Amino acid sequence: MTESSGVGTPTAPQAARDWITILQRYRHPDPARSVFELFITFVPFVALWIAAWLALDVSFWLTLALTVPAAFFLVRLFLIQHDCGHGAMFKKRATNDGVGRVIGVLTLTPYDAWKRSHAIHHASHGNLDQRGVGDIDTLTVREYRALSPWRRALYRIYRNPVVLFGIGPTLLFVVQHRFPISMLRNADWRSWASVIGTNLALVAFVGLVVWLVGWQAFLAVHLPIVVIGSSIGVWLFYIQHQFEDTFWAENPDWNVHEAALHGSSHYDLPGILPWLTANIGVHHVHHLYSRIPYYRLPQVLSDFPELANVHRITLWESFKCVRLRLWDESQRRLVSFAEARAIA
Repeated sequence: MTESSGVGTPTAPQAARDWITILQRYRHPDPARSVFELFITFVPFVALWIAAWLALDVSFWLTLALTVPAAFFLVRLFLIQHDCGHGAMFKKRATNDGVGRVIGVLTLTPYDAWKRSHAIHHASHGNLDQRGVGDIDTLTVREYRALSPWRRALYRIYRNPVVLFGIGPTLLFVVQHRFPISMLRNADWRSWASVIGTNLALVAFVGLVVWLVGWQAFLAVHLPIVVIGSSIGVWLFYIQHQFEDTFWAENPDWNVHEAALHGSSHYDLPGILPWLTANIGVHHVHHLYSRIPYYRLPQVLSDFPELANVHRITLWESFKCVRLRLWDESQRRLVSFAEARAIA
């Protein structure tokens, strides 16, 4: 992980805030491009789903192989929904919300409730005094040491890679999003309606597909897509914020602009992966100005190369982030459990 030290790289809160003025020129979506992006994501997803279903007559393993690219396109649909939630995909709010709600049925995500919790994430990420909504639970070393042995064990289980990237993501999207109590705490009626409406639409959608292909075929195709796609999504979110030199602070030292720039990574993925993940790896720029459509983010890095190396993490480097579990307030970095034990 590297951070640019070249001229023009903002490092102070004031400099981080200055990027807002600079980046606002990229905020305007191109409706034709947005429709095209939606088309080239939805159509391949449906085509791969049908191909995986037809492949069941040949081999389940062929079906399973086809569910992997289908899962990536499902992630891409979620990220289009994500841009809709930020008002970045289309010019009109009603269009963004309408498209987002429809995609939310496919991604098992109640759009309006998620939109609210995600806005809280953007407004409070990196603030040690405002954790608990839209983030991966992270304790400080001091907080972890103060826990009882039983609660330490629970936290260790939660942060175990098998749970965090394997079991947990599927439970999040399949079960928790059906009853998102924490997401709906103090929520308005739109969020509640979003959950109920999404669940009803899911019943209709699943019922229709099961009627067309049968429940066994539906599970054989769609369950792997959901499991793989959920894990990919949570992995991306983890790397975007859970890296060694990320940013956490208590009030009044916390600053939303500094948290955006220094609490979010540039996950520099190789090959076609940036396209499949809708450039969400350019996460520091996204947090600095969330109204920028994802297809404009590469242009930002091209125009401002100094941003490309700010908290840049390669695919290989990202695997090393899995061991990081606790925030060390004295060193101001994420550490492993082993490193925490060595801290005096």
